[in-house]
Amino acid sequence: MSILDQAIAAITPPESEQDRREATAKAEALARPGDWLSQILGHHREIEAQFERLRTAAPSERMAEQKRLGLLLTAHSIAEEVSVYPALAADHQVGHAELAYQEQSAAKMEMGLLERLDPSSQDYHDKLEHIRGAVLHHIYSEEGTWYPKLIESAGPADQDRATSRYAEEYARYMGQDSQLFTR
Repeated sequence: MSILDQAIAAITPPESEQDRREATAKAEALARPGDWLSQILGHHREIEAQFERLRTAAPSERMAEQKRLGLLLTAHSIAEEVSVYPALAADHQVGHAELAYQEQSAAKMEMGLLERLDPSSQDYHDKLEHIRGAVLHHIYSEEGTWYPKLIESAGPADQDRATSRYAEEYARYMGQDSQLFTR
C-alpha cells in the first residue's frame, strides 16, 4: 500500500463488517427476484467468495483463482457500467456513477499489476488486500446508498431496462468462461 493510501486509510477508516452487513440487508430488502439489483447482489457475494478462495489458495493455485476473480470483476463491472451507471446518472446521481466507474477502472488496473507479482510474496498479499478493501468499500457504497436510492426512485421502464441490459452484458462477457465457476 502506498504512503498516500496509508494516509487516506488512517483519516477515513473503512466501514465495519456490521456496517457492510446492514448495507447488504438494506439492498436485499429492496431487491426483487431476477431484477438488476438481485443479480448484482448475487454477483457481489460471488466476488466476496472468490476473494476468499484466492486469499486462502496455496501459492501454486493462486494464479488460477486470480484469473477467476479477474473474470468475475470485469464481467460485473462492464455490466454495471453499461446498464446501471447510466440509470444512476439519469437519476441525478452523476457523481456516484462517475466515482463508481473510476473505482472499477482502478480495480482492473490493480488486478493487472497483481499479475506481475510473485503469488507467494508479501507484496502479492499486500496488493491483494488493497484491492479487496477497495472492492468491498465500492460494494458498500452501492448497496448502502446508491442502489437503494435508485431502486426507490427510478420508474418501471428504467428498472426493466437496467435488468435486461445488466443480464445481457454480464452473459456476453462471461461467455464460455462461466464454466470456470462450476465447482
